[in-house]
Amino acid sequence: MSEFDRRKFLSSSLLSGIAAAALPEILFPQSKQKEIRKAVVISSGNGLSATAKAMEMIQRGSDALDAVVAGVNIVEDDPNDMSVGLGGLPNENGIVELDASVMHGPTHRAGAVASLRNIKNPSSVAKVVMERTDHVLLVGEGALNFARMHGFKEENLLTEESRKMWVKWKEHLSTEDDYLPPHTIDDRNIGSKFHEVMQTYGTINCLGKDLNENISGVTTTSGLSYKIPGRVGDSPIIGAGLYVDNEIGGAGSTGRGEANLVNCSSVMVVEFMRQGKSPEEACLLACKRIADNTKMKRLQNDDGKPNFNVTFYALNKRGEYGSASIWSGGSFCVNDGAINKKSDSAYLWKR
Repeated sequence: MSEFDRRKFLSSSLLSGIAAAALPEILFPQSKQKEIRKAVVISSGNGLSATAKAMEMIQRGSDALDAVVAGVNIVEDDPNDMSVGLGGLPNENGIVELDASVMHGPTHRAGAVASLRNIKNPSSVAKVVMERTDHVLLVGEGALNFARMHGFKEENLLTEESRKMWVKWKEHLSTEDDYLPPHTIDDRNIGSKFHEVMQTYGTINCLGKDLNENISGVTTTSGLSYKIPGRVGDSPIIGAGLYVDNEIGGAGSTGRGEANLVNCSSVMVVEFMRQGKSPEEACLLACKRIADNTKMKRLQNDDGKPNFNVTFYALNKRGEYGSASIWSGGSFCVNDGAINKKSDSAYLWKR
């Protein structure tokens, strides 16, 4: 080995060691993918039906964006998934407000809607924003008027089950207000079991690479349950909850939206892949970036680590995929054309 080669080798080994030391508790459950996949779809853990639908369309020749939007429409239409679309958990006033974004790799265009009411498929509205306006993001009443204009039908998105969850939240919010849960004459501290009430940051992200080797993505959500009306998370914000560069890859996220907003996380995942990181490594680095930038004590546990979770999903131009969370327990779905499966995400720390 020449002196130049030896120095190059030692330098590479040192950098690899530094990278490993910087992520002391990271686990890599996913095996490395070596072959180039012509088509692949990845989504968050609630997207097994979405990845199946998207791959079915891609194999028939559909554009990746058409495919992934059709995939997440299935989840948006499902009243039993309380994290998106119909039946999504509402804001503090009992009104369901939805956010979504799409990004089309080959044209590098995007569309998004935020705080959209009464329309169960915000991902489809976001796609029309991309296709039929000179804008990227429409919000609130403007987004609803635009959806009406393009033939989307309004409906009450609050199902009986999500209404009951909202009422339960309201009744357990405080022992000092006048809302009371069911109780007996002997009960004390009525309404003090707030920790038992279901709360969620639920979202679905879906990324696809089609037969023309183009990459597109979508993120759609009902957002943080019982949020302040008008609150918008990362899902409809290009670069935060979704980003695609057709020459590199795409990324999306679920979890605490505020953390992704202040870290521009999805665009960072793509940039890490541009630097040569695998999708899984890029997702882990985005998680570490959030952890390092979480300074507020109220957002830290006793060890100084984030007391919330974020999960990323990524797909590169080779068709390699990966996912990672700050904390263990995250999952993702992937369809490579041969198998549609759900797997555990890598993570920084084990719960």
